[in-house]
Amino acid sequence: MRGNSIVVRLGLALGLAAALLSAGCNNSPYPAGAERQNTMFYSFDERSPRYLDPVASYANPESAYTYQIYEPPYGYHYLKRPYTLIPKAAAEVAKPRYVDRDGHELPENAPPEQIAESVYDVKIRPGVMFQPHPAFAKDAQGRYRYLNLTRDQLGTKRSPLEFEHQGTRELVAEDFVYALKRHATTRIEAPIFAIFSEYVVGLREYADLVKREDAKLLAGLPRDVRDKPFLDFRKWPLAGSVAVDKYTWRIRIKGKYPQWSYWMAMPFLAPMPWEADAFYAQPGMSENGLSLNQWPVGTGPYMMVDFVRDRRHVLQRNPNYHGETYPCEGMPGDQEAGLLADCGKAMPFVDKLYVTIEKEKVPRKEKFKQGYFDVPEIERPEWGVDFRNDADDSDAVRKLYEERGFQFPLMTDISNWYLGFNMLDPVVGRGDTREQQAKNRKLRQALAIAIDWEEGYGRIFKSKGGVAAHSPVPPGLFGSREGQPGFYNPVTHRLVDGKVVRRPIEDAKKLLAEAGYPGGRDATTGKPLVLNYDFQRAPTPESKSENDWMIKQFAKLGIQLEVRATDFNQYQDKTLQGRHQIFWGGWLADYPDAENFLFLLYGPLGRSKSQGDNYSNYDNAEYDALYGRLKSLDDGPEKQAVIDKMVSIVQEDSPWCFGYFPWGGLAFQQWVHNGKPSILIRDMAKYYRIDPELRARKQAEWNHPIVWPVALLALALAALVWIGRRSFKARETATARGTASTAEAS
Repeated sequence: MRGNSIVVRLGLALGLAAALLSAGCNNSPYPAGAERQNTMFYSFDERSPRYLDPVASYANPESAYTYQIYEPPYGYHYLKRPYTLIPKAAAEVAKPRYVDRDGHELPENAPPEQIAESVYDVKIRPGVMFQPHPAFAKDAQGRYRYLNLTRDQLGTKRSPLEFEHQGTRELVAEDFVYALKRHATTRIEAPIFAIFSEYVVGLREYADLVKREDAKLLAGLPRDVRDKPFLDFRKWPLAGSVAVDKYTWRIRIKGKYPQWSYWMAMPFLAPMPWEADAFYAQPGMSENGLSLNQWPVGTGPYMMVDFVRDRRHVLQRNPNYHGETYPCEGMPGDQEAGLLADCGKAMPFVDKLYVTIEKEKVPRKEKFKQGYFDVPEIERPEWGVDFRNDADDSDAVRKLYEERGFQFPLMTDISNWYLGFNMLDPVVGRGDTREQQAKNRKLRQALAIAIDWEEGYGRIFKSKGGVAAHSPVPPGLFGSREGQPGFYNPVTHRLVDGKVVRRPIEDAKKLLAEAGYPGGRDATTGKPLVLNYDFQRAPTPESKSENDWMIKQFAKLGIQLEVRATDFNQYQDKTLQGRHQIFWGGWLADYPDAENFLFLLYGPLGRSKSQGDNYSNYDNAEYDALYGRLKSLDDGPEKQAVIDKMVSIVQEDSPWCFGYFPWGGLAFQQWVHNGKPSILIRDMAKYYRIDPELRARKQAEWNHPIVWPVALLALALAALVWIGRRSFKARETATARGTASTAEAS
């Protein structure tokens, strides 16, 4: 009976395994039942965001978080085009008052040269509360519980949610004052300080003061100390940023700068409570990963509740959010597209944003097609174009997409992609002498001709493609000439039979020889010209094909291109140190004005000198002077003339190969509502509504259990049982025969 018992037990074990396998055939990457929750699932790639501190954060991947958590004074109407400013934390959009040098008020139409200051009195919405956070927690006596912690008291806590007590308080004007002052910090990278210090009265001098005071605080401490004493900006007043009363924030701007209102729609000017700054400055916080870069503190619709670096980020509805209603007005076609169905309903609609890393494009697309991502990425504008191209290439794919009800709305929006040259570099940059400057310019011009953007991003890489650019200014903005008859870049193109065509490669080779590199070799040494291309993405199969194409473009001139692919953070460090040579860049508009693209080549904003967004480190006195005029001009003939001249200068100098203006589009599942593509609007999550029950049904329908492993296991089970029974019978027979023989012998 022992052998038979073994067979029975084996059968039971295998049967149990088969049952478990059958039950676990669901290949969902999320916990059981997650698909029925009011949660939105999407992905991020490469790495977690580096900066979520609003003073430091200026990268598109970071905006997927900062715009959901922080609430600047203004935002943009979600549906209206052209883009229209609307109040967010502010009660209304403020109109500036203009004053002359003597403080006398001027009329709205005063000439810019008469305006000494623009004064903005921003009314703050009463009753707005910050998200729950231990920085605000107080005891029964009204004392802060957690603003005087020792390293031992902090212990092993790695999340604000691990503190027993949470608190909040009302948003006031002083929080905006404090936020603007923080741009003068010496402790973190502040990419917009160079711009703000040009306009905010007293900010440049304030930064000098803060630098001196910070040096006093750090005196005697090791240079690499992580726990630095709290730099309390409340101690030092800033003339250009004051609280007139509890709910009125006054900003004084030098001269006339119409674009300032657009800056107030970005997290750079989101409120910052001093308590949060003080909380994260305490001993051990940095070591435990507790900082604004991981755990922001805002008044927006969502708050960070889970941050697992390079794996997962979870944002949850802010229970203290003041609330907002979905818009009831839009553009023609919005009603028909269902974009007004939620008119007047309270937002946000989704309770939780669940974001996981997905480093490769193919598995990300597959998870979307399986229904496990509601959108592939929340902030990237290429996915709709990519999926549409898949459908165009295959009838079977098109049929699948139609059957599954995927939504791929397209747009033309304000953004660009370009290849840039570091003008500090001795080979491709400005050059030290007049002769060298001319030669280096011809080298850049030759490369600008050779790179055939119409071929690469018009016909080959259609999923990322667009229209070849002839200037930095995208179509759709006042001042852009793109697409207009007779406009083109004369350095790279010419008119043939009334059509704009790229110059022949022979023109590029001639310029290259004049630059001192005939046939791609140094005329003096005979050595081949080797240039370095800093590509700000980790290598993937998708990026490799693009980089291979770029190598071929340089090879047309006999130039060797070395691709140095890095991740985003490494790339940022390299550009800050000026160690890049040729780089891939792009810009998603911060606000709808040509100035927001032309400032990318403004000298004082050089990346390597002032941590600005001029990654080319381009410095041209005439261009900079024109930019100074541009900033104070309203749309009109004078502004157009200034833009035209600036474009002409950079066409000739070629600090960029202008690249292309991309097509844009998003990808949504059929259960995601209110999806309208936009590059400029980044607080989109609060507008999205999902149908979890429909998602659960479709996931089950699209992902049938894989039964062949169960069938195979059943066959194996049957075989093992049969073998076991045969072995058992053979042993029983052998034993019986052995007993009979023994009896006969005796």
